[in-house]
Amino acid sequence: MSDTTIQFDRRMLEALICPRSQQTLSYDAERQELISKSAGLAYPIRNGIPVMLIDEARVLD
Repeated sequence: MSDTTIQFDRRMLEALICPRSQQTLSYDAERQELISKSAGLAYPIRNGIPVMLIDEARVLD
């Protein structure tokens, strides 16, 4: 196994929206998440792929 982390392609942000709020997302590189401030959710990015499922999202504090 390689220690190489697959990076998220920021150009995807232009095409992705929050499935709950239908609003744009912001990218948190440190936590590898896409943030929906309007919905109060953070969608994880796993192996460079955003997981855009509400059930998989973390509720923001």
